[in-house]
Amino acid sequence: MFRINENYSKLPGSYLFSTIAKKVSAYKEANPDKKIIRLGIGDVTLPLSAPVIEALHRAVDEMGDAEHFHGYAPDLGYAFLREKIAEQDFRLRGCEVYADEIFVSDGAKCDSGNIQELFAADTKIAVCDPVYPVYVDSNVMAGRTGTYDPVTGTWSNVIYMPCTEENGFTAELPKERPDLIYLCFPNNPTGAAITKDRLQKWVDYANENGAVIIYDAAYEAYISEQNIPHSIYECANARTCAIEIRSFSKNAGFTGLRLGYTVVPKDLMCGEASLHDMWARRHGTKYNGAPYIVQRAGEVCYSEQGKKAIREQVAYYMENAARIRSGLTEMGYSVSGGVNAPYIWLKTPDGMSSWEFFDYLLQNANVVGTPGSGFGPNGEGYFRLTAFGTHENTLEALSRIRGI
Repeated sequence: MFRINENYSKLPGSYLFSTIAKKVSAYKEANPDKKIIRLGIGDVTLPLSAPVIEALHRAVDEMGDAEHFHGYAPDLGYAFLREKIAEQDFRLRGCEVYADEIFVSDGAKCDSGNIQELFAADTKIAVCDPVYPVYVDSNVMAGRTGTYDPVTGTWSNVIYMPCTEENGFTAELPKERPDLIYLCFPNNPTGAAITKDRLQKWVDYANENGAVIIYDAAYEAYISEQNIPHSIYECANARTCAIEIRSFSKNAGFTGLRLGYTVVPKDLMCGEASLHDMWARRHGTKYNGAPYIVQRAGEVCYSEQGKKAIREQVAYYMENAARIRSGLTEMGYSVSGGVNAPYIWLKTPDGMSSWEFFDYLLQNANVVGTPGSGFGPNGEGYFRLTAFGTHENTLEALSRIRGI
């Protein structure tokens, strides 16, 4: 008789945002007259920009012409996109990243979940706490996290690096040595950012201890402060210890198109084994590439018109962030984030648990956010709101919260 991967049975409950969707659906069914404002999941609301739409139409026309038709994409992605990425995302910032080190994919979520396949089953991982759930859950599925303690909400073989108000929601270097370190800056869910000096310490630590950093830079377009690095490769010697993952979802609004990429430098080695070559082998075996039309849409994001559109979209969402941050502060909430990231991280009031506050907002204001406990033990007592709504819904949500 066949057997299943029993590691899946270790996962507690469903995926965080699936649980939220079920609770909201149940409430909506019971209260069909209520208008729900969703500031929970980090999905964008603005339509695709004109340059992107035009690029999509041109690419679709090409696909309808025998001479210009494109089938399977190259394993790493089309050179026209990878070369733009290498030049404008990295070399213009002084980073040593080459086009053949960039692997185009259908999004950062997939890559951040799949990258763990490169590492041994007994790899010790370290994660910030709170943390984007995919980092931990994908390692649970791979069988390397040990046993789950439902009381503490922790896994026995995971190093948790607390991100608290006291340390500005940026973790300290772990005392126990990890093999694989997950970092996300600007951070999801807390909205915290890290300075270049502090990030350099992580790079130095990883090189000294033979660890690899998985650096999730999905929100780098939202950085507003000068001393915050946009890439880990701005740090010296990062090429020997770091993999960087990026997305077109939050900057260019590609959540529905699906496009991202991962940088695996050729200098990143484990003895004689090249992680670049391993990821290339995995990519070629398990993946057929993001669609040609989507990669053409990604390419146009690096044009002057495309960059202007991204700046305008980012500014729109960050205006929401500023409004949420100032509005909640005026109401007496303790708030962080919303400066270099489109997420606002707030303390739940009156000793409420994260899920109690979720229910309180849903029932009394018909506003949906994300319970902090869903991101890890240190997220308990906190709540995440996103700035990805419309201006109108953002202002309405604040008005409703003010009124309860």
